[in-house]
Amino acid sequence: MSLFRNAWRHRPTQQRVWALAAPMMLCNLSVPLVTLVDSAVVGHLPHAEQLAAVAIGGSLYGLLVGLMGFLRMGTSGFSAQACGRGDGALLRQTLLQGLLLALGWAVLIGLLSLPFSDLALSWMQPSAQLDELTRSYFHIRLLGLPAALANYALIGWLLGSQNARAPMAIMLATNLLNALLAIVFVLGLDMGIRGAAQASVVAEYSGMLLGLWLTRRALRQFPGRINWPALRHWLSWRPLLALNRDILIRTLALHLVFFLVTLQGTRLGDSTVAANALLINGLMLSAFALDGLANAVEALCGHAIGARDGLALRRTLVVAGGWSLLLSMLFAVTLLLGGQAFINLQSDIASVRAVAYSYLSYLAALPLLSVSSYLLDGLFIGATRAREMRDAMLLAVGLSLPLAWLLKDLGNHGLWLALLAFMLLRSLTLAGFAWRLTRAKAWLSIG
Repeated sequence: MSLFRNAWRHRPTQQRVWALAAPMMLCNLSVPLVTLVDSAVVGHLPHAEQLAAVAIGGSLYGLLVGLMGFLRMGTSGFSAQACGRGDGALLRQTLLQGLLLALGWAVLIGLLSLPFSDLALSWMQPSAQLDELTRSYFHIRLLGLPAALANYALIGWLLGSQNARAPMAIMLATNLLNALLAIVFVLGLDMGIRGAAQASVVAEYSGMLLGLWLTRRALRQFPGRINWPALRHWLSWRPLLALNRDILIRTLALHLVFFLVTLQGTRLGDSTVAANALLINGLMLSAFALDGLANAVEALCGHAIGARDGLALRRTLVVAGGWSLLLSMLFAVTLLLGGQAFINLQSDIASVRAVAYSYLSYLAALPLLSVSSYLLDGLFIGATRAREMRDAMLLAVGLSLPLAWLLKDLGNHGLWLALLAFMLLRSLTLAGFAWRLTRAKAWLSIG
């Protein structure tokens, strides 16, 4: 117990954690802020179909882009370890590989996105008007795909190099510009949901340009040269590609869960899918805030592993874990007591509000059940140990899907109970893999 107490009281670690966590928490919170603004702006238009279209179209686009989260996670873990070793050449190689992968994936996903959306909407069976509005929103959002994926690689590299201010600048600039333009285009210029989509595209490219400029400045702190001949050989790509493969599988399973929530909600009616979208915004709000601490864990644990510093690794986990638990409790209480005001802020459609009010207790429980999974994700990413993340996620999904089927007769209540079970199982399976690696004293042999 004294080891934990001493780690918690170590002021330099507290300062290092919050030097990274606070900026990342702020910029992470700006991500759901964009969805909240879109929901609030479109939610005050006269028809529920418009809000539902943004929810479904945003879910489809978010699924495609979110699957590419390995572009951020992979570059973050490898750049953190390279920084811990003081290897400027590897830092440059990691950045270039991340950007090249982002471009390649943008082309591939762009080609697959239209048949994917056709298939997804045929499964959802939306009304004709909702189908048309969703396609319009989704097709415009696809124009920003190359910039969105490049931003993943840029943010991950900058975070791994122990620079939280640059990712904060990129994400805040992108998301706040998105929110501002959404208000101007939708309400000021009366462009409807097409205006909300166009605002996102403009903001994503603006963020990419800012990110490239900030990355050039950051490279000056780490002297070195890229080994250009090595980039032509498979061995220089293999570690990053293997990590990306496992994170992709893990992320695919995670986004599948949230996509199924939207799919099942759509079958329960337009008001239900819209209400669930507003509630999920609350989950994302808490998740993105807690991810700020997880991002700090990625960078600091990756740095400690690269430097083979076990004491720094333990101190980082204790400090970040303690603050994550406290913040999750704060979010649970806030969502329980202020949930109706949160829903009212997003929409004034009476039928949507009435449905959302019924599920606020489920929403309040989610931060407590999922907090440890966010923290442990950061540890595994910093360690570039994605295989365990993949296996833990597949186990959680595999156990949750039969439960969701058994609860389907409970309607939306069954859907939310299944989501709660999934979040709990995700935390428990990750904790089990982390405990096994700790018992084997394997963390510092990684990287």
